[in-house]
Amino acid sequence: SQTVTLVCEHGLDKGALGIVINKPLPMTLGEVFEQMSLESASAELSGRAVLRGGPVHRDRGFVVHRPTGRWDSSHAVSEHIHVTTSKDILAAMVRGEGPADAFIALGYAGWEAGQLEREMHDNAWISLPVDERIVFEMPFEDRWHAVWRQLGIDIGRMSHVAGHA
Repeated sequence: SQTVTLVCEHGLDKGALGIVINKPLPMTLGEVFEQMSLESASAELSGRAVLRGGPVHRDRGFVVHRPTGRWDSSHAVSEHIHVTTSKDILAAMVRGEGPADAFIALGYAGWEAGQLEREMHDNAWISLPVDERIVFEMPFEDRWHAVWRQLGIDIGRMSHVAGHA
């Protein structure tokens, strides 16, 4: 389904949590702010797209951002990427004090212990190290192609059928 997922947490005994980073919803950040009774003076911020982070807890928001500021509930995905789930970051964003490089995703993708590993063994996923430029600097609609280019693969030559050699 041409999905790019940022794996945020992973453990062999606890499973994995990921956020889809290339599937915009028909919703803006301004609508999210309105639902949370927050007002943004920035039309640019309010007009930003919100992403469909995954099928689990679609009412739960995740702010994916560069590691700036201190927030109540933040998790380091990598040295250059953090995910925050607390409202304080949204309040800072509407005041113009939040991270400049940030986007919001609603929901997440989850895997039980061992499930993601089985899916990778079955060639359902291709993994590569996270590239912060793709996460923050690339338009959402270009991220899927950018990942393939990073791998040096011409997706036009790929078969839609997976197998084992």
